[in-house]
Amino acid sequence: MVLELYIPVGNKQLRCGYTTGTCAAAATAGAVRLLLTGEALPAVRVDTPAGIAVEVELLEQSAGTGWASCAVRKDGGDDPDVTNGTLIFARAEKTDTPGITIDGGTGVGRVTRPGLDQPVGAAAINSTPRMMIRHQAEEEMARAGYTGGLSITISVPEGETLAAHTFNPRLGIEGGISILGTSGIVRPMSEAALIDSLYLEQDIAKAAGVTDLLVTPGNYGDSFAEGTLDLDLTHRCTCSNYLGHAIDHAAGLGFRSFLLVGHLGKLIKVAAGNMNTHSKVADGRRETLTAHAALAGGSPALLKALFACPTTDAGVELLKEDGLLEPVMASIAQALEEVLHHRAGPDLAIEAVFFSNQYGLLGKTTGAENLLALHQHQS
Repeated sequence: MVLELYIPVGNKQLRCGYTTGTCAAAATAGAVRLLLTGEALPAVRVDTPAGIAVEVELLEQSAGTGWASCAVRKDGGDDPDVTNGTLIFARAEKTDTPGITIDGGTGVGRVTRPGLDQPVGAAAINSTPRMMIRHQAEEEMARAGYTGGLSITISVPEGETLAAHTFNPRLGIEGGISILGTSGIVRPMSEAALIDSLYLEQDIAKAAGVTDLLVTPGNYGDSFAEGTLDLDLTHRCTCSNYLGHAIDHAAGLGFRSFLLVGHLGKLIKVAAGNMNTHSKVADGRRETLTAHAALAGGSPALLKALFACPTTDAGVELLKEDGLLEPVMASIAQALEEVLHHRAGPDLAIEAVFFSNQYGLLGKTTGAENLLALHQHQS
């Protein structure tokens, strides 16, 4: 079924879609229902982490002794993506061991380097999709009164071909695509429309009387700002990959301050002077991390290892092991501060906080504490 959920983008209404994670969860529900009851459902409902329920058509259902399989066709809405239209399969099998195991089959990538969402050797099925898959399987098991074990295998027949058009090979994910999605919903955005929507958020905040902006690139920043820093997100604005545009607009509107909370993987690009952090425009994460490690006195062996890291989280782990995490993060914070202050000019106080999903708070610019206090939840 087509997801009839639209969002206004500029003067257009663009249709949302659902993530590969939602597809895998829906296919799992269909496969487990068929396995445990023999019922082939035409469609299944999935409650996404975004709080939006989607009804997904089930395709290519088949079953045999102790197993069943089901597919879902990826619908990315009006968001262009290489996975749009591909079939994502779930195969459910009964096992003698209690509990649910989740793995990837054909066309789902396998993690070969540390520092990613999943450990080395695991299928590239991220944490939120795994949670969704498990939830759908548990619901069907409870409905059928089944207390045995289940093995769920997610596969994407076109996955290996599609992966060549993604960053997976570069990240150390081999053999296929990743099963992704933090919200379960794909929200379409063209670049110009997305920038306009970022401006609109600031315009609304200004109209509401906000003088001090709290800004994040997206979901990761939101989660850390609210869950770890206990910040009030009521008037939080998003910058996505377009930090330069966001700073310029905020300065033009006359905001007093601008507090940026983001993942190290984004903000290290900014520390290198990049104001558009989209991977198609700028990267330089490993180069920047390696440079700051060199400034902090890192050994040639460490620098070589950092330069080979697929992610900043993996680099942070190496720095921590080497005892250089604190000075390197302080060096990055100083560079970030200089870049931000230069872009914002004298009339907009701007500070930043950066973190890692694995290691938590990593660093902040000199005046960040003062701005953090402005955005704390009021008791």
